[in-house]
Amino acid sequence: MNISNEFAKHESDYIKQYQDKGYTANYQVVDAKLVDLETKETFKPESVKIVAEHRYEGMSNPSDMSILYVIETSSESKGTFLAGFGPTSNLEDSEFFNAIPESNISENKNILKDD
Repeated sequence: MNISNEFAKHESDYIKQYQDKGYTANYQVVDAKLVDLETKETFKPESVKIVAEHRYEGMSNPSDMSILYVIETSSESKGTFLAGFGPTSNLEDSEFFNAIPESNISENKNILKDD
């Protein structure tokens, strides 16, 4: 899997670009399910597709790492999820995203790819 390493850009720059493309939902992981914070709909890992990922290092502290997941769900909900990565990661978030089947992960909606 090809993951972008655009450390110079801030997460908010990418979130805004994806929101402009319709990825407006916000999510939280609760009890091993992804929850759409607006609709309260829940999704198991197999109902979630990651269509792009962007990893970031903290500008002042490189060990402050995060990953932006661009998500599409089985109900056509589309949004982003910003998770800690590495030593600062939330275990429940990490376990959920690690449980998403490999076949549900692609880079086909990555804004850094040519259209």
